[in-house]
Amino acid sequence: MSRFARLVLTEQVRRMQLEQGSRPPHRPDLGEQVGRTRDPLGERETGFIAARDGFYLGSVGETGWPYVQFRGGPPGFVHVLDPLTIAFAEVRGNRQYLTSGNLRTDSRVSLFFMDYAHRTRLKLLGHARLVGLDEDPELTGAVCAHRTDGRVERIMVVAVEGHDWNCPKHIPRRYPEAAVSELRDRVQRLEAENAELRRQLER
Repeated sequence: MSRFARLVLTEQVRRMQLEQGSRPPHRPDLGEQVGRTRDPLGERETGFIAARDGFYLGSVGETGWPYVQFRGGPPGFVHVLDPLTIAFAEVRGNRQYLTSGNLRTDSRVSLFFMDYAHRTRLKLLGHARLVGLDEDPELTGAVCAHRTDGRVERIMVVAVEGHDWNCPKHIPRRYPEAAVSELRDRVQRLEAENAELRRQLER
């Protein structure tokens, strides 16, 4: 059992699974030593994160209510610094600073990385901290070398606690704009070739 499972499979969750029949009664509970160490990111997770152009970021406010935002940028704007750490540039948006403010009282975050085209998602739990641009020039330089447009205000560093892959059930297929544009151009070229072939046949 992973660290991710220990964090999310609470007593009430396991009880609900038993009630709904999704957890066999004979299945043992989490062992005392299971999931005590953090889940490192492997090659699959690292490659998947590097290929994403956005993700959903959840934090917890002082009222106890969760808050979710979307972070976007070119593929590779989220950097895997090592198997237990990821980072990305925080770019100025509407200046509400809800996530940043939440981190002052609760560092826990949840990240969802989605690949709609292949109906795949990676869930990640961690502890986030904000780093000023002048605090760690080496980190700032590495993270800002490839990022989304806009004014960078700080760096968010997430210490990974655990991660898990989801099944593709109920994930709609959606394709990035670049892929759709490429297919549209291909269709137009093929239509032009077909039109030319028809003209040649008519002659």
